[in-house]
Amino acid sequence: MAEVLVYVDHVDGSVRKPTLELLTIARRIGEPVALHLGPGADTAAPVLAEYGAVKVLTADAPEFADYLVVPKVDALEAAVAAVSPAAVLVPSSADGKEIAARLAVRIGSGIITDAVDVEAGDEGPVATQSVFAAAFTTKSRVSKGVPVITVKPNSAAPEAAQAAGTVEQLAVTFGDKATGTKVTSRTPRESTGRPELTEAAIVVSGGRGVNGAENFPVIEALADSLGAAVGASRAAVDAGWYPHTNQVGQTGKQVSPQLYIAAGISGAIQHRAGMQTSKTIVAINKDSEAPIFDLVDYGVVGDLFQVVPQLTEEVKARKG
Repeated sequence: MAEVLVYVDHVDGSVRKPTLELLTIARRIGEPVALHLGPGADTAAPVLAEYGAVKVLTADAPEFADYLVVPKVDALEAAVAAVSPAAVLVPSSADGKEIAARLAVRIGSGIITDAVDVEAGDEGPVATQSVFAAAFTTKSRVSKGVPVITVKPNSAAPEAAQAAGTVEQLAVTFGDKATGTKVTSRTPRESTGRPELTEAAIVVSGGRGVNGAENFPVIEALADSLGAAVGASRAAVDAGWYPHTNQVGQTGKQVSPQLYIAAGISGAIQHRAGMQTSKTIVAINKDSEAPIFDLVDYGVVGDLFQVVPQLTEEVKARKG
């Protein structure tokens, strides 16, 4: 069976959930080979093997941390040469998409970004995408070279499937451009204790109807009761009620959780483009004609300041 190269997203060896999803998807089209760059390979390798990696290629060098994405592209290119994979799967983050695009150019291959599913096809892997602001679903494949595909978080449920996970060192030679852009400082992100927005299984978002930054704790309380991430519409972000890092939409972050709750959001196409691929969508809005209701699985016509606190209390009560 052909091998499929999976780029590992991790924090000091702690493998992030999107990588486990990629390993699950990779098993549909071949045998996963994981590429782990940076420190923590000893910690990551058993987890990668548990989710199906037959082999774990590792490389560690200061260039991976001290410079931007080019050293990682150098390493991924070396891995492609070593493995000759049937496809390369990369998490669809901002860094991931840049790494994938640079790799595709270098190896002369086609690229598909923001896939929500990947399956085996007669002529190579077939990727499913939501396009044109999620108005259409398409299936496509790369017709030239090794397919490079970035996959959105929450596109598959991680499924364990123990494999050998043999660890091998990968020799990487860095090109002249690898040290072109240096990281001069880092500021740790303040932790909210909530999951990363793009990776969360549940997202609760507030919009114009929240009517002020002082009212967003109502949204946060529901999110915390569900173990969810907090999102915001562009209107709420532009008004300064919530940080831009939490904006969901065409010009913000695209999310695809198992459950998306929209409170006080009208459902403009700009917002829908960022969350329309969510598995289950619930909307709370006092305007029964709001466009969001055309999209939802469940809709509640009512004042969010009455509905959301009641929902929060009910969730807490059922959790015991």
